[in-house]
Amino acid sequence: MELRHLRYLVAVVEEGTITGAAARLHVAQPGVSAQLRQLERELGEPLLERGPRAVALTEAGRAVLPHAHAALAAVDDARDAVAALQGLLRGRVAVGMASSLPDTVLSDAVAEFAVAHPQVTVTLREDTADALQSELLAGRLDVAYLGAPGELPEGLQGRVLLDDRLVAAVAADDPLAGRSRIGLDELVERPLICLPQGHGLRAALDRACAAAGLQARVAFEAGAMSLLLRLAARGVGVAVVPEPALGAPAVQALDVPPVAVPLDPEVRTRLHLAWRSGGPSGPAARALVGEVLAAL
Repeated sequence: MELRHLRYLVAVVEEGTITGAAARLHVAQPGVSAQLRQLERELGEPLLERGPRAVALTEAGRAVLPHAHAALAAVDDARDAVAALQGLLRGRVAVGMASSLPDTVLSDAVAEFAVAHPQVTVTLREDTADALQSELLAGRLDVAYLGAPGELPEGLQGRVLLDDRLVAAVAADDPLAGRSRIGLDELVERPLICLPQGHGLRAALDRACAAAGLQARVAFEAGAMSLLLRLAARGVGVAVVPEPALGAPAVQALDVPPVAVPLDPEVRTRLHLAWRSGGPSGPAARALVGEVLAAL
């Protein structure tokens, strides 16, 4: 059994197809298939069920996969230990970012880290907060910028980067525009423009409505904050967004930007820099977290 066998197995499982694994590993698809068959012959059991569109682990494959992860992690740790003795920082860091966040939230510290440590491969994945939490817990991400209405779930820890109140964003000629605040009971009577479920901001709104015994009437969903606010500015509905979002240059550049009306009671959402409990694994990931937090 060789390390490349295990690396191929892990790649196929994570990508879901042999074709995807081959592309990720920059090798020919027949080579991946041949290496996996060799591993299966050596172990005496099929590890994968090969379907027409995807592969799935057999019972033997599910038993082997944790050991494959452990073996590959041990090799990476050994390389990192030697690199540390040489005064180098190397390895991989997988960073997640909620897809609703503007590019600027992925702070300069991450870009500066990548430039300062060319031996470290930094990858970025965008997704919903719920998906990023799952990826962190599964070990497929080292650190993530994600929204959550309160504390992080069990198994994760981190730092709160932003703690913002949510506001109703309405067109400048909307009757609500002159109000000092709007109650949740009034808000849910209007067609709402929100992020899809799975995002931290949406969870904050849904939680607040549930606590008040209310049900939000979401008419439009979009993953980009700027699109929510453009729709609100056109009078399509009421967008529920973090207050600072209205100050974004793209929003202020609109002919008539939307107006913010605070919610009553106040509803807040948080942006966390999160990692698995016990700290990020690997010196590169720990160094990235340290530098991002230092930059704050």
